[in-house]
Amino acid sequence: MSVNIDDIKSLIRDNKIQWRGHMLSRMQQRGIMLDDVLNCVLNGEIIENYPADNPYPSYLVAGFSGKKVLHVVCAVGEDNIWMITSYYPDKEEWTEDFKKRRG
Repeated sequence: MSVNIDDIKSLIRDNKIQWRGHMLSRMQQRGIMLDDVLNCVLNGEIIENYPADNPYPSYLVAGFSGKKVLHVVCAVGEDNIWMITSYYPDKEEWTEDFKKRRG
């Protein structure tokens, strides 16, 4: 199954979202709000694909949380989007636009 950002956005708009416990605790540690994650994905783009992830292929989405770039890892399966984790990318690991890994 091929998934694109529009498929992911549609699942969010249809409220077919599953929040993983890991993600919710990481969000709390990092000061990331639910609306930040949703806005990031709804206004973002897929920058990496992980087709071999189990149980579902996952995607790294880059978008904005206010004026800061946010990354969200999500998976698509069983007609849901599974929110895996989110973080503010590190300037040392990512290019200036935070869309490509350095090295």
